[in-house]
Amino acid sequence: MTAESIPHRFGRVALIGRPNVGKSTLLNAILGTKLSIVTPKPQTTRHRILGIETRADAQIAFIDTPGLHQGGKFALNRQLNRVARQVPEEADVLVHVIDGARWRDEDEDVWQLIAKQSVPRLLVVNKVDKLADKKALLPFAADVTRERPYAAVHFLVARRGDGVPALLDEIVGFLPEGPAEFGEDEFTDRSERFLAAELVREQLMLQLGAELPYAAAVEIERFEDTPDITRIGAVVWVEREGQKGIVIGAGGAQLKKIGSSARRAMERVFDRRVFLELWVRVRESWSDDVAALKQFGYSE
Repeated sequence: MTAESIPHRFGRVALIGRPNVGKSTLLNAILGTKLSIVTPKPQTTRHRILGIETRADAQIAFIDTPGLHQGGKFALNRQLNRVARQVPEEADVLVHVIDGARWRDEDEDVWQLIAKQSVPRLLVVNKVDKLADKKALLPFAADVTRERPYAAVHFLVARRGDGVPALLDEIVGFLPEGPAEFGEDEFTDRSERFLAAELVREQLMLQLGAELPYAAAVEIERFEDTPDITRIGAVVWVEREGQKGIVIGAGGAQLKKIGSSARRAMERVFDRRVFLELWVRVRESWSDDVAALKQFGYSE
């Protein structure tokens, strides 16, 4: 078969799994660029994010989802689960990502969700480099798939890109035939304004304590492009006055550090100079306030 006679494929692929299994790291590895923010903390991803991979034989629209988690204490948690549950219905292929050779209750919840779909389901066992006994992988996969009909199993180290090319080839084989729906140079449907907010939130999660990042949201108030520089003004919203002090730090040092790191990340992603200003404001219990969630972009 000649290259000209190979049918072109296009489809949507949902990356789904419980929190902190490496879905966003996998998406970034596939795209070869930073789209989804990544931290060691669960529930880093709060939105559905589309990442577009274009190759000669196919275009794949990957959908990164918030981690499906048990419990819905706040409106934000319920919204994240709602997004995670909706996405599988839109996908042509489902990629269920789990962390190492361990099947947890939340992994089973994900399986029960995707088992209702009639599209191919692939199991990705990520972070296999952290396993002391690699011989346990195959028996583990056999046990998981004995009563769960996944179309294939892949073992990955997403942060290094190990196993990603083979996974991509497998995904393409399951996609329906069709023309590309996005331009060759497009890699997401998200705006730079959205990406800027996410890069600030990433630094909040990386640099602050275990509890505070979940009480923080970022809103872009100003995004101005000029020929020489992009000027961005962002507000970090927290839920209590005491949290405001933590974000700002002594003499403003912590906020300055967060801003400097976020600005450098933006310059790498946007490939141009950025001037970033940050402010910190309090909105009581915003994570359980439906109106606030809508204002901060969590209503999709």
